[in-house]
Amino acid sequence: MTGLSESRRLPHRLHQWSTHRVGYEAAKRALDIIVSLAAIVILAPLLAALCLLVRCSSPGPALFRQQRLGRDGRPFTMLKLRTMRSGTSDEIHREYVTSLATGGQGAGSKPHGLAKLQADPRVTPPGALLRRTSLDELPQLFNVLTGKMSLVGPRPVLPWEAELWPRTHPAYSHRFAVKPGMTGLWQVSGRGRLGVDEWIELDAEYVRRRSFGLDLLILIRTGPALFSGGTA
Repeated sequence: MTGLSESRRLPHRLHQWSTHRVGYEAAKRALDIIVSLAAIVILAPLLAALCLLVRCSSPGPALFRQQRLGRDGRPFTMLKLRTMRSGTSDEIHREYVTSLATGGQGAGSKPHGLAKLQADPRVTPPGALLRRTSLDELPQLFNVLTGKMSLVGPRPVLPWEAELWPRTHPAYSHRFAVKPGMTGLWQVSGRGRLGVDEWIELDAEYVRRRSFGLDLLILIRTGPALFSGGTA
């Protein structure tokens, strides 16, 4: 009798979990639309000025378009303000990331295998400032508005990066259960100062713990992290 009672309660629990998850997804999407649309309108003059700065600092377009992987591993075109000289090769970045994935420190990296390449020679002086303040990521608000990204989520990764990390970090694939975000646990926990292991663990932790409350907390912490250099 006890077993029968438990079996009858199980579908109800699953229904509650499913309803909660659907409600969370709907609330998260509503937040994404409202905040991204408002931010685009409010920050339009700043974005226009930054585009002009990028265009005047070096030849090439103001916006940088790059294919990244989103939810379920689906590719999408991510937008950023261009921070590098046009026409430069990504070989130095590939070598660095490949070295980290195979157990090395990465050429020119600091100790502990930092997830981001330090002192990238391809970056322009204005680009370095944009990266340090994360202003280069403002165009991703359009990715959020169109539903390809979320305000909060794991870092959007490159297709070739996705082929490297699962070999040594099984939790890496968890990131594709949700949309990538403009900010996240990794970004507000030190970002450029953290190693690869910490980056992947924090992204996986977000996927496990995700909730509307956690999203709001991360958004609140994003501002102070920017001013303190935590997301540089």
